[in-house]
Amino acid sequence: MLSKKTKYAIKALVALGKNRENPPMQIVRLAEQEMIPRKFLEQILLDMRNAGYLYSKKGAGGGYSLNKDPKDIYLADILRITDGPIAMVPCASLKFYRKCDECHDEVTCGIRKTFIDVRDATLKVLAQTSIADVIARETDDTVVS
Repeated sequence: MLSKKTKYAIKALVALGKNRENPPMQIVRLAEQEMIPRKFLEQILLDMRNAGYLYSKKGAGGGYSLNKDPKDIYLADILRITDGPIAMVPCASLKFYRKCDECHDEVTCGIRKTFIDVRDATLKVLAQTSIADVIARETDDTVVS
């Protein structure tokens, strides 16, 4: 299940993507518009900024804006920043691999093999879906490549 942190991160990035031609958005406005608790949003935006996806400006006219084109921000990357691994079991993870404590033989483990397939199918969608695609789906159900 998608965590609230990831869902809020995607919602915030979509809102900032739609606001791209305007001045930076203040956290208060973004939180109200997207119905995200402000303190929670502050941490999410800080994580996104530290990962290079956002630009922040302090003072008058300050706020947050995208540091990248929405078509270059993929859901797989956002999910990894906010929640860590995409795989449901650690032994199937590409970037956060860890051998399962109770596993006797990874090579023949049917659970691992099944969840590698699940990871690959999920990753195929998430790695090819950008914030621009999400914005496009909100307006006319087409996908931007």
